[in-house]
Formats: sequence, structure tokens, C-alpha cells
Amino acid sequence: MVSGQSDLSRREFMTRTVGGSLAMAALPESQNAATPATGTVADPDSPAAESQLRVRCAINDEHTELTIDPRVTLLDALRERLRLTGTKKGCDHGQCGACTVHVDGRRVLSCLTLAAAVNGKRITTIEGLARGDELHPIQQAFIDHDGFQCGYCTPGQVMSAVALLDEPCGPADADVRECMSGNICRCGAYPNIVNAIQSVRGTGSVWRSSPSGSAARSGHPGSADIGSVQRSAKRSRHAERS
Repeated sequence: MVSGQSDLSRREFMTRTVGGSLAMAALPESQNAATPATGTVADPDSPAAESQLRVRCAINDEHTELTIDPRVTLLDALRERLRLTGTKKGCDHGQCGACTVHVDGRRVLSCLTLAAAVNGKRITTIEGLARGDELHPIQQAFIDHDGFQCGYCTPGQVMSAVALLDEPCGPADADVRECMSGNICRCGAYPNIVNAIQSVRGTGSVWRSSPSGSAARSGHPGSADIGSVQRSAKRSRHAERS
């Protein structure tokens, strides 16, 4: 008897679940407008539309205006609303770095950033780094040094590397690895990623072995200064020892 009652309960549950789903599917489209991942509402006159926020910002130097749910992340707004899919959704918990973008010149994790929080700010994604057909020096360096394999994490790696150029990071390879530790590469291309970054910074092993390489061509502000400081420090240490 207990087994029969249990079977009957499961049947009733499945019947009601399937019946409810079919009933929802049969509703008119205006009443059954599903809310997509970006949090937009199909009917602007519905009560839910009253909670929408208007966000104005500059994305890759283009004025952009969005009407979104307050809970929408910057990552979802970029990918789902603006179709800027170069910014990747990896862990969606701020642990892998694949979703890295720049907000007012500083790198942020777009999966942990509410789109409402960037109102009035300047956002740069991987699509906005190049100038026409001319790649950013970091992008070119990743190609020259094979700083990727599958490429899924590469947009986030590149965005973090570009931001690193203007951050207080020491000259050694270990310093670069520390500053890039928030970006995970499951293919294990870390040595080549460090080489690519160091070639643009004008420091580290790549700079020493190829002084006329990408760093000299890039002309990135501060690259030559970093190298000069490093050489001056070496000369000072040598003079002290002698």
C-alpha cells in the first residue's frame, strides 16, 4: 500500500508539472514574455518595466544607452544585449579572469560588475583595443610569442596584460606572473604569456635577448623608461660592489 501511494504521488506530480508547462506555453506571447539573461522585459508598459534602469556609458568610444534590469551584470549586457562576445563567460564567479574588461582604464571582472554601476563611465572590451587593422602591441605580442592555445581565455589575458602596462608591477618575470595570477589558462600557456608581456614592457628575458623586438616597435609609453631604470639600477649595484 505504501509503495502504491508513493507511485500515485509521483504520477500526480508529473501530471501537474507537465500540465502547467503546457498551459504556460499556450498563453499569448504578451503574457508569457520570458525574461532573457539580460533582464529586459518584452512589454515596456508592464509593471515589471517600472524597475528598469537606464544606463548611459561609452563602450569602445561609442556612446551607448541601455535599459536594463538592475540585476544585470556588465558581462551579460555586453554579450547578450550588445553582442560584444569577445568578452568570455568562464566561471561566472570572478575566479578565472576570462571576462576582464576595462572601466575608466582599470581592469575589472565584468561578471561581478553590475551594468548599472558603469553609468557615465568608459568601458573598453577586447573589440576596442585595435585601431582599425593595427593591433595593440600586446595583441601582436601574444601572436608573436604564441601566448595562447585554445584561445578562450585570451581576451581576458590580453585585457589584463594591457592594464598591467600602467600598473605598478616589478620588472621580473615573477612580478608579471603575480600581477596576472587572476587570469587562468587551462591550456598552460603561462610561459609564453609572460614572454609576450615582457616583450612589450621592454624588460625581462625576452627584452634582453631581443632588444629590437616588439617593445622597441610598440613605442608604448613607459617601456623605454622601465628599461632605463633597470639598467641604471644594475650599474649602481655594480659600482657599489667595486
